[in-house]
Amino acid sequence: MRSRHAAFPLFAVLSWGVMFPVLASALTRVDALNLTTARYVLATAVLVALLLAREGLSALRTGGRAVEVAVLGVLGFAGFNVLTSLALGHASPQQIALLAAPTPLVTQLVRWVRDGVRPRPALLGFSLVALVGVGLVITRGRLDGLGQFGVGGLLMIGAVLGWATYTHGASRFTGWSALRYTTLTAVAGTLAMLAASAVADLTGVQHAPAAADLVAVAPQLGYAVVVAAVLAVLAWNTGVRKLGAADAALFMNLVPVTTFAVQTARGYRPGVVELIGAALTIAALIAANLASR
Repeated sequence: MRSRHAAFPLFAVLSWGVMFPVLASALTRVDALNLTTARYVLATAVLVALLLAREGLSALRTGGRAVEVAVLGVLGFAGFNVLTSLALGHASPQQIALLAAPTPLVTQLVRWVRDGVRPRPALLGFSLVALVGVGLVITRGRLDGLGQFGVGGLLMIGAVLGWATYTHGASRFTGWSALRYTTLTAVAGTLAMLAASAVADLTGVQHAPAAADLVAVAPQLGYAVVVAAVLAVLAWNTGVRKLGAADAALFMNLVPVTTFAVQTARGYRPGVVELIGAALTIAALIAANLASR
């Protein structure tokens, strides 16, 4: 029975692992902010339709928690996705996937800060080992490669912190279904992205995509909306309910594995140091998840 339930988070993380190379290819035609906004306008429309069909119009009410929903939506949906797309302009998909992998560990650190629930010392130790592995991948074992962390790495730190806070925030909405929490925070995040895109376009920071550009990235956008943003999130939330958060979080370690596999299939040849760093990061993350159970 549990092996069947494992199919839900497995589908989600495999979808997200493929997403990084897919988005990277689309960013050659559409600016990161506009691409992310278009993606979530479409995804949120689907989520709202699903919520109305399953729970009715009353589920769209925030019940006096509009500010909390807005903050979490901006941090989670807008913050994580926009910063990740921007980071893909400064680092390779496999590097971004590894930088996103420690999200479950950062979530526990956020819980420590906000709720006073201290992680086990072993968890902190494994977190440091995982960071060493990420460093090996980014620098390829060369001290002069530290500069490669740069903007992409800093953006991903912000993205991971935003998503960790969003994930922790879900525990405060126990009376809501996973679909309702996802949809209402997605609405808030999408509104923030629309406002940011409008300002960026009007001030010349970026340029609104032409119709030809949107048509050119339609396959990537379709995957990012239907598979990675709607089906994967719903599968993930279902898996968390079936398996529990600790067991489901373990599957997040497959995200960088999937991204590395996709990039290798596309012709990328990682060096020995990169492989060692990736293996070290993944092993540390698995050990950390097991230690926290």
